[in-house]
Amino acid sequence: MKILAVGAHPDDIEFGCGGTLLKYAQAGHETYLLILTDGSFGGDPSVRIAEQKRAAKLMGVKEVFWGGFRDTELEDNRELISKIDEAIAKTKPDIVLLNHPHDGHQDHRALANAGISASRYVEEVLFYEVPTTIHFEPNIFVDIQEVLIKKLELLKVHTSQVDRTKVPNLTILESTQACAMFRGYQGRVKHAEGFKAMRVLREI
Repeated sequence: MKILAVGAHPDDIEFGCGGTLLKYAQAGHETYLLILTDGSFGGDPSVRIAEQKRAAKLMGVKEVFWGGFRDTELEDNRELISKIDEAIAKTKPDIVLLNHPHDGHQDHRALANAGISASRYVEEVLFYEVPTTIHFEPNIFVDIQEVLIKKLELLKVHTSQVDRTKVPNLTILESTQACAMFRGYQGRVKHAEGFKAMRVLREI
């Protein structure tokens, strides 16, 4: 299969679905990333781009596409829809992974809404969560126990962001572990990633 994950900023995808992408790549499937901004509002853009490239290599991603939009200024408009459309046309994915529409960050909301339009003909579209996601009630779970340590390594690669949680004495690594355990409990495994399905077509 081919899987396209779309993120507003470097490290969004690693937190939300990095474990799932690791498992897909390990199983021989093709994984692709579309990162819409360089994350310049959260740090030096050259550093953040380099971190994303290293993480993608560690994740086994086949290709990373860049949107070229300004951080914090994504808008749900034709330009954004067209950029996601382009990545879908190039990769022809069986599955598209997107930010969840209910989110405290405007870039994540814009991505989700534009992604809904762009992925209208994709058979499986799932929303993932990040620390700013709200009202998230997953109905699909992926057991990531065997790749949790490697998922944490992906996030460590984003060195500039590890301590930028805006929560005193909490790193992104700790929040990742807490989220994985909570979603695992919901999914009846030890550690999991949760997804909210927009559409899933099953061939019987």
